[in-house]
Amino acid sequence: MKGIILAGGNGTRLYPITFSSSKQLLPVYDKPMIYYPISTLMMMGINDILIITTAHDLIKFKDLLGDGSSWGISISFQIQEQPNGIAEAFVIGEDFIGSENVTLILGDNLFFGHNLPSLLSNTSKNLKGATVFAYPVKNPEDYGVINFDKDFNAISIEEKPVNPKSNYAITGLYIYNNSVIDIAKNIKPSKRGELEITDVNKAYLENKELNVEIFSRGVAWLDTGSHDSLLEAGNFIQVIEKRQGLKICCPEEISWRNGWISSEQLKLLAKPIVNSGYGKYLLDLEKFKTSS
Repeated sequence: MKGIILAGGNGTRLYPITFSSSKQLLPVYDKPMIYYPISTLMMMGINDILIITTAHDLIKFKDLLGDGSSWGISISFQIQEQPNGIAEAFVIGEDFIGSENVTLILGDNLFFGHNLPSLLSNTSKNLKGATVFAYPVKNPEDYGVINFDKDFNAISIEEKPVNPKSNYAITGLYIYNNSVIDIAKNIKPSKRGELEITDVNKAYLENKELNVEIFSRGVAWLDTGSHDSLLEAGNFIQVIEKRQGLKICCPEEISWRNGWISSEQLKLLAKPIVNSGYGKYLLDLEKFKTSS
């Protein structure tokens, strides 16, 4: 399974704080936003990741993340010249994906919850066609919305409908088999000139190959695309971390727990930043080996 993070776009909804920086490089409490989708993929066991971003922001991502080897993973980069839609990620990333299945996550989406890593890992291992994740929201008209029959089988998908048929939004996390490349290459641009991820999902639905997992109340999905939601996400992370004493979506810790880096390598990562709470946390992890 390969992983792709779409971290392009202009972040116009977050102006002026995104005038000179990608929104995915903004802080969400104690980490850059991009750490969260990277961590989600790592928790799924994915260690080969492509980040798709703009030419303007490419060097900044490389400065922050390097090639991922310090975390025991591989990170590569490609450029999306224009914001031509989420589904273009599979066209841009065709060579990277090769013959494997792929998980796509949007760079401004954060996920947290009980048993979430095992749910995502099991879903990817048992993939048949495609799996998307639905989440109840108050404002479904702002999202791709999925409608179900009385047995909760998916029957339709609409992109930002004026009159939503349900309150279940499709989150920015998608798991596809290798057919997604051909599907993405053959869909037509929408009226707004984009290759819509909704059209990819509709193709799988029409072929009866779309599985929909509904996130339970124990899972939080945070979309950080506005000033309010960015602040709310930071506050959420701060409250949970302060209460539990554990970091949410800490790539170094996930890599260490996955056995991708050793305790010595973890210490080497921590020492240059030991004066920060983040560095001290990494150094203290050995004391809490049984914690998850």
